[in-house]
Amino acid sequence: MLRRLLFLAAFLPAVAQSQTMDKVLQRIRDTKKISIAYRTDARPFSYEEEQKPAGYTVELCKRVVASLEQQLKIPSLAVKWVPANVQTRLDLVRKGEADLECGTTTATLSRMDQVDFSNPIWVDTTGLIVRKSVGAKGLGGLAGKNIAAVAGTPNLKALEEALKKGLVTAKVLPAKNYDEAIGMLESGKAEALAAGKTMLLGIGSKLKDPGEYDMLADDVGYVPYAIVLPFGASSLRVAVNRALSQIYDSPAIGEIFRGAFGPNAKPSGALVVMYGLNVYPE
Repeated sequence: MLRRLLFLAAFLPAVAQSQTMDKVLQRIRDTKKISIAYRTDARPFSYEEEQKPAGYTVELCKRVVASLEQQLKIPSLAVKWVPANVQTRLDLVRKGEADLECGTTTATLSRMDQVDFSNPIWVDTTGLIVRKSVGAKGLGGLAGKNIAAVAGTPNLKALEEALKKGLVTAKVLPAKNYDEAIGMLESGKAEALAAGKTMLLGIGSKLKDPGEYDMLADDVGYVPYAIVLPFGASSLRVAVNRALSQIYDSPAIGEIFRGAFGPNAKPSGALVVMYGLNVYPE
């Protein structure tokens, strides 16, 4: 009888754990495979370098995978990297073609009807780069001008709201992706381009003549990036958030940050606070 009780005492916690594990995390554990969508065009967060995924969010998600291996008690997870763009990133997760999306996706309430999100991985604001010849010193200086922004992004919505609140009459030109938005700016079709301010630094490196442009000081919208997760995969979300908590509470986050933004780069005060607020006790 004592033996039987000891067996049950050891066995029941494992049963309880398996019952609370959602199907996605259970499949990842059983198959020892995980699919991660990544943006190919969102430098410095997620992009391709020598035909391999690279960037801040990609490196962060590699550390998340390492934590999942420890949490699931498996020696290694085979990672399938799935290329994504601004149009496909949510659908890849929603349709089960990717278990995570690691890019520059802003967590919004409307998107939470389709997918889930991890705790924040980045905080930023929407900003604008402007052709110097326009002479704009703020958003008001873009009255009567064309502003490019990627369609379906919170940056475009934030821009439209800021123009409305500021009583600035400017035309917003939706672009399919950042490359198209850059093309609008360089061709003269648009006088300005709106995106997350850190994204704009990456975009600046793509411009043929960066010296022709300025970044406005205006902040026109709050941008909280997060890892996209399948809707309802609660135990996977907890596992990913546990991984992020471990990363934020260790030297790893500094290594990831400097690797993406340079050895002398320092996170903003808001980002430091975000890291600290997302470290949780067990």
